[in-house]
Amino acid sequence: MPLTREQMAERVARELQDGYYVNLGIGIPTLVANYIPDDIEVMLHSENGLLGMGPFPTEDQVDPDMVNAGKQTVTATTGASIFSSADAFAMIRGGHVDFTVLGAFEVDTQGNIASWMIPGKLVKGMGGAMDLVAGADNIIVIMTHADKHGNSKLLGECTLPLTGAGCISKVLTDLAYMEIADGAFILKETAPGVSIEDVQEKTAGKLIVPNDVVEMVFD
Repeated sequence: MPLTREQMAERVARELQDGYYVNLGIGIPTLVANYIPDDIEVMLHSENGLLGMGPFPTEDQVDPDMVNAGKQTVTATTGASIFSSADAFAMIRGGHVDFTVLGAFEVDTQGNIASWMIPGKLVKGMGGAMDLVAGADNIIVIMTHADKHGNSKLLGECTLPLTGAGCISKVLTDLAYMEIADGAFILKETAPGVSIEDVQEKTAGKLIVPNDVVEMVFD
């Protein structure tokens, strides 16, 4: 069966390391905060000016002035810092964010990402994604393997306007975990109950299947 949104977030959280400064994009990436391993400490960064985001607030903790970049109310951890969005973007552009998790509409075999615009649809702009893909070395995309019409989102070449070029090396979908190298998606892990053939069928771009592909394990 394909992974749930929560399982996708849990699998990506396993990539975090102690001491990381982490930026989580809007949508499924925000759920990663719920699965940070207990034995590590990371600081969650928001491009609107907060370093040290805590969990989503309970009803009695809600502060309408404490929001993340997606305008969701959040809390702050002990030791958090609040500053201007200009400083937040300076951190991103200066390469001080260790790990970034982004959603996407499309990713291709050259590591290009299209995540901000569907032609003909009303959009508010690119947001911080352009800076994140340019300023971070360690980016993982988390998204469904196919769109709502069943079309693959893992392509040989992106068809939508690019957010960044040659910047993505890891992709986690509801079917598989893959790395991107040498003009191909390299299959590393499959979701529980999902066959390699399932992944091959739903991947439009070149897919390499090594001999050591494993199945993800969840508690």
